[in-house]
Amino acid sequence: MVDQLTSRLQELRERIRKVPRCELGHFPTPLERTHRFSEAISGPAVWIKRDDCTGLALGGNKTRHNEFLIGDALAKGADIVVWGAGVQSNNCRQTAAACARVGLDCHLVLGRGTQSDLPVEIQGNLLLDHLLGAMIEIVPEGVGPELVRKIKQRAEFYQQKGRTPYRWDPPVVKPLAALSYALCFFEIVEQLAAQGLSPDLIYVSSAGSTGAGMALGKALLEHSAQVKIIAPMDWPWDTKADLAKTARDAARLLGMNLPLKAEEIDIRFDQIAPGYGLPSPSGNEALSLLARTEGILTDPIYSAKALAGLIDDVRHKRIPSDSTVVFVHTGGTPALFAYHRELAQKIPARRIAD
Repeated sequence: MVDQLTSRLQELRERIRKVPRCELGHFPTPLERTHRFSEAISGPAVWIKRDDCTGLALGGNKTRHNEFLIGDALAKGADIVVWGAGVQSNNCRQTAAACARVGLDCHLVLGRGTQSDLPVEIQGNLLLDHLLGAMIEIVPEGVGPELVRKIKQRAEFYQQKGRTPYRWDPPVVKPLAALSYALCFFEIVEQLAAQGLSPDLIYVSSAGSTGAGMALGKALLEHSAQVKIIAPMDWPWDTKADLAKTARDAARLLGMNLPLKAEEIDIRFDQIAPGYGLPSPSGNEALSLLARTEGILTDPIYSAKALAGLIDDVRHKRIPSDSTVVFVHTGGTPALFAYHRELAQKIPARRIAD
């Protein structure tokens, strides 16, 4: 069985090696057993896949994505990357860092969205965007189709100026980014196999390529693990169908046909409240609990909410006690500093004992 797994992984990695790629991160990332956290939630063995340790500008899941996206940009002769998301985007921070690493100009279109009535504070990820040398354009739109149109317009502007832009173009970039998280799935399986274990459940925060890539890795390996995707936002389209299509399109990049259907994607939206880009009580509790039991920091918008979903499943006894559970830490810790006022209020410091 081990020989079959090794052979299958080697075959799949050989296919992926044919796709243009630019080495940016530290892989494989660590997979750490949590003892005190698992005990604190009275749950099964929980392991954390430390993709907050990918090494590029404080790390995160987008470093994996960018290995393939920047690889594609360089292969296409790009001289500037036009990217965008929210003002406190982890994606944009790591994209700016990747561009700095390889010598590409970077233009970020950052949407204010629900925070449009508040002053923009140069803190957290936005501060790092400045330090990394990105050109920054702040617009009122929120993350979604309107912001994608703004990015396209800015890329067209550069093209008219004689530049060769590479932009956030979902049909192109999402399948490429998904390949990187198929590799992450492979890493998890191999790292646990070295411990004589196999994952039963894998939790991850995503509503896009990261989750699609984990589903892709599971399908390509025909693995029995459940991939539990906790969405940090609800897109104005069918997210299940979109993730399944992204995984199928990624498989086609490898010359493979993947019959993955939307109903096979396990995604939930119960941890979003009070809204995208806003910390939640359950996420704050999860963030504090992991920090105070393991010394591991999560961000309040993505990874903390996914961790809250895992804790909720444990508390409602949806996970058998003998399960091997993996939480994929997608990074985002610079955002902690952008939410410092709310977090200091909601998660007070411990009092001096009497």
